[in-house]
Amino acid sequence: MTRRAPWASVNRPSIPSTWTTTVPKELVHRAAVAEVMLTDWERQDDTHFTVTAQWPRSHSFFIPVHGTHHDPLMAVETFRQVGALLGHAEFGVPFGHQFLMRDLSIAVRPEQLVVGSAPASIDIEVTCTDVRRRGSRLAGLRYEAVLRRDGELAATAAASYTCIAPTVYERLRGDRTLSGEQRRLPLTAPAAPQSVGRVSPMDVVLSPTDRPDRWFLRADTRHPVLFDHPVDHVPGMVLLEAARQAASAVLGDSAFLPVGMDSTFERYAELDAPCVIEARTLPCDALPEGTTAVVVTGHQNGSPVFSSTVSAAPHAV
Repeated sequence: MTRRAPWASVNRPSIPSTWTTTVPKELVHRAAVAEVMLTDWERQDDTHFTVTAQWPRSHSFFIPVHGTHHDPLMAVETFRQVGALLGHAEFGVPFGHQFLMRDLSIAVRPEQLVVGSAPASIDIEVTCTDVRRRGSRLAGLRYEAVLRRDGELAATAAASYTCIAPTVYERLRGDRTLSGEQRRLPLTAPAAPQSVGRVSPMDVVLSPTDRPDRWFLRADTRHPVLFDHPVDHVPGMVLLEAARQAASAVLGDSAFLPVGMDSTFERYAELDAPCVIEARTLPCDALPEGTTAVVVTGHQNGSPVFSSTVSAAPHAV
């Protein structure tokens, strides 16, 4: 017997086509609907798509910089979700396959990140290149995007990822998969939040060492945003947040606004081994006038995990 909600038989007005909803959370690898940034997408041709998104005026983790600018890492998360969405919805990647991010770069325009009197509506033009298939299945691709807000350029981004079937992933990861024994390091003490550009200790992903340019990665798997769902390794967004926090620390600016990130990922960051984060500033004569940049690296068990160059315009905010 089919049960109907009490209001199911009531005559109701039709829903306007302009009403906004989020895309299904499963398409962007989120467990919480509240963490879905994307609202719709449309196919233009085999490699070109338009996607829409909405940025809230405030967020529990992507806190506005200085209270005035949308967090650039919210743009990064939006762009990450675009790759997952198109992989599943347009290129047929089955659910349960893993997406391995190889590289990701983004550049933002601070003047288009100013928090307004309403949530920011974002239009995203996406071009997919280097589309690789293994038989009929997508093996990986590169995608580039232009993000616009009210018709004005807000950011550009590019990334590439590889798709891995469950059986292959299990061979690669061995007993580290979620079906195996889960090993975790004890949670270490956070760096002082203000020293890494955060407000809450819960959001700090670095633990201090005896050097001001070196930390241990702090992966709190209880974090409701960074660890939105169970995983068997440290998510890439945690590594990018570590890069942002390390850059903030070495620049001595707790509220700087990153205008660019250029990152590569070498291997999985494991949850059961220390990951050392180091940061160094680049010489000013190698950068555009008024710009500073910090190279942040992560190493685990003596091997490189990731590298990210974080650039900032000190007077952007």
